Amino acid sequence: MTKEDWRQVLFTQSPPELGNQFLVDPLLQSWLRRALSPDLMQTLRPEFEELGAVAGGALYRLQMEDRLNEPRLTQWDAWGNRVDQIELTPLWQEAERLTVKHGMVSAGYQRERGRFARIEQFAKVYLFSASSDVYTCPLAMTDGAARTLIESGNQRLIERALPRLTSRDPEQFWTSGQWMTETTGGSDVGRSQTRAVSDGDAWRLYGRKWFTSAVSGDMALTLARPEGNPSGGKGLAMYYVELRDSDGRLNQIRVDRLKDKLGTRKVPTAELMLEGTRAELVGEPCNGTRAIEPMLGITRMWNSVCAVSFMRRGMSLARSYADRREAFGRKLAELPLHVDTLATLEAETWGAFLMTFLLVELNGRQEAGEIDDEQRALLRLITPLTKLVTGKQAVAVVSEVLESFGGAGYVEDTGLPQLLRDAQVLPIWEGTTNVLSLDALLRSDLNAGLVSLLGFVSSCVQPLSEPRLVAAGSAAIAALERSALWLESGQDRERLQAGARRLAMTMARALQLALLCDHGQWMLDNERDPRGMAAAVRYAQQPVDLLQEIDAKLDQALVFG
Repeated sequence: MTKEDWRQVLFTQSPPELGNQFLVDPLLQSWLRRALSPDLMQTLRPEFEELGAVAGGALYRLQMEDRLNEPRLTQWDAWGNRVDQIELTPLWQEAERLTVKHGMVSAGYQRERGRFARIEQFAKVYLFSASSDVYTCPLAMTDGAARTLIESGNQRLIERALPRLTSRDPEQFWTSGQWMTETTGGSDVGRSQTRAVSDGDAWRLYGRKWFTSAVSGDMALTLARPEGNPSGGKGLAMYYVELRDSDGRLNQIRVDRLKDKLGTRKVPTAELMLEGTRAELVGEPCNGTRAIEPMLGITRMWNSVCAVSFMRRGMSLARSYADRREAFGRKLAELPLHVDTLATLEAETWGAFLMTFLLVELNGRQEAGEIDDEQRALLRLITPLTKLVTGKQAVAVVSEVLESFGGAGYVEDTGLPQLLRDAQVLPIWEGTTNVLSLDALLRSDLNAGLVSLLGFVSSCVQPLSEPRLVAAGSAAIAALERSALWLESGQDRERLQAGARRLAMTMARALQLALLCDHGQWMLDNERDPRGMAAAVRYAQQPVDLLQEIDAKLDQALVFG
């Protein structure tokens, strides 16, 4: 055999393929058919298909080609002038073009769509996110800024910024930053040290912003403490900042460096010094932490949608690979243990999707003024719950997906390590798991939220007729009832806080299971499709009720001696 003949018989594994990300996603299509009117679905379907083709084709290929590129900071020009220019990657430049074309932000502000505007928007984001190298980060903050300005009632800033933040004109479109984290921390924003000094009809900001994502934007909302205000969150105020003047010069902002991060490396995350930065007060000169709540509600929803998008990307690649890869004389798709593993991951993905898009739907209802008190209480509770549980699910699912490729999954060229690194930020951004668990537990309206959650889950479970779904739905109800009893058990504050994560995860997983049962029954009744039922049954086989008795003193001794 010649050397050439020998080379021809060497085995080469064909790589996985994505295909049109809309057409290959039965859950997205099914859920949209249920959530939208037939006429609106028909109207939107061509754009969904177009975006799905781009996300699974040209943009995905560019993502692989652009893998090693990262943003670059040039601090000085050739003549010694401080310029702090940031050059973005080719993928991000293309992502910006697609954002404007498909209205990734603006779609959420279409009044003519009413409560369906957010559904249209986030269906697009879901299709686009995993191929965008986290360009969704500045988009989330842009959307959050738009909503926050609307809620503020500051008409001058609304007229100035909102048309740009929600524009489909590439020459007019702005992105926004969100500058909250300082060296004192990101979770405890009440400790912020940035000072705000009155300067006539404006303000000057002085301080260091330690973690500012997507500093390449056009504006930012930030917190600072007006001189004379007390410490803590109530003493902070929210300010509007435009980064550059009409000549492109930075607004008394110094970019010290770009962060060297585990993942999200395409995102130009910077350390900034504000050295008399001109700013405008958005609302009142106090209660800044309350003023940013509308922003956090939006960005946590974005975080959840992106988490589900990452999970879907991983599962799409794993499924394609299993259809192509042979081991032990059979395709991976034919090996029972491999199928068993992927089935669990698929069920987690379906549960995360349904909970996330319930959050999207409720936000759309609230913004359209079509929400009742029970739905409002449910929305307030599930906003932190959805963000925290989907962030953890994304990391777990993508990690298992990587393992399903064997050694190939550990190789950078496949893109899978980057997917895992990028997913790892999702439990951290917009509030860590522990912070959001405490947020859910300690909020004053928890009881109202839990009552609404129990009522909603009951409405999902009561109409079930398929016996396996009835059994799974009963498990969801039981987990929530135990959560209520746990809260009513008279435990002291320390024990309640220690159990906050398990409580939050139990409530979240119970809701996901109920939604899976509800949609599984709907798919059986309306589409004769058993996949929804299969997802619910598989999910119910995993832990749902995570509550357990704890000994806080013993745990303290275990960890700290």
